[in-house]
Amino acid sequence: MDIKVDEKSVIVFDLDDTLYNEIDYLRSAYSAIAMELAPKQWKKLFVQMFSMYRNKENVFEYLTTTFGVEKQMLINLYRNHQPAIVPFEGVLPLLKHIKDKGGKLGVITDGRSKTQRAKLSALAVVDYFDTIVISEELGSEKPDQKNYRAIEEAFPNHRYCYIADNIRKDFLAPNALGWDSIGLIDNGLNIHTDAFRYFTEDHLPKAFVRNIDDIVIT
Repeated sequence: MDIKVDEKSVIVFDLDDTLYNEIDYLRSAYSAIAMELAPKQWKKLFVQMFSMYRNKENVFEYLTTTFGVEKQMLINLYRNHQPAIVPFEGVLPLLKHIKDKGGKLGVITDGRSKTQRAKLSALAVVDYFDTIVISEELGSEKPDQKNYRAIEEAFPNHRYCYIADNIRKDFLAPNALGWDSIGLIDNGLNIHTDAFRYFTEDHLPKAFVRNIDDIVIT
């Protein structure tokens, strides 16, 4: 998939399941919680927690009952831990190539400001981006066009392309605004698994790629 990039281009990325697999953030958070609750046997507790999660059991309910902790304490640990996550192969070279060609880079992501910024920091990508739009900071979530118009306002009279994974909500607004759009195919680990429910022209990206490094900058 070729993308022409120059000084009038703005390439915008989703974060979760686009720059990295979100399940890795969950695993990172569960590790942090397990180390807090059972420091001497945290790996054993982590294995139990992750198995429960994959079987759709209520992990936090089990932890509050077993360890006598408040659910809010677990939520805080989950949201505020230092993530141990890495970007998909090809992400950093792609970002660098876009910048080298004079393009602008942006992020549009839903979530809490502290959590999402910690993820970007852990991925070592913050310095590449010219603007970062986070739903909590803006007060609206995708697919609200407000989140995408924030990019247009930051870089008026440019060409825009959004690269993301979630067909349910990621591409409605950019399609309506006339942006280009690229969908990253689920690698089997994505959090959102209901793409088949939204196969309409309005929801679908203009093109799909299997991997980030299938995107070629020209």
